[in-house]
Amino acid sequence: MICRSCGTEIADKAIICYRCGAATTDPVRKPVPLRRRRRALPALLVLIVLLLLALAWLYFGAAALPF
Repeated sequence: MICRSCGTEIADKAIICYRCGAATTDPVRKPVPLRRRRRALPALLVLIVLLLLALAWLYFGAAALPF
């Protein structure tokens, strides 16, 4: 058998071409299309919350120091 993609002679029972990796037969099933996942929280909102938590920790942490 000859590879449809690169023209290399391959074994008759080959599933893929050893040279280019192309399939020798058409796929039996089509892959399921993936849906885009919705993001739970926008990255900017997460960044703002983390910044506020860091500022609160610095404020309350500095107030607890005995200086």
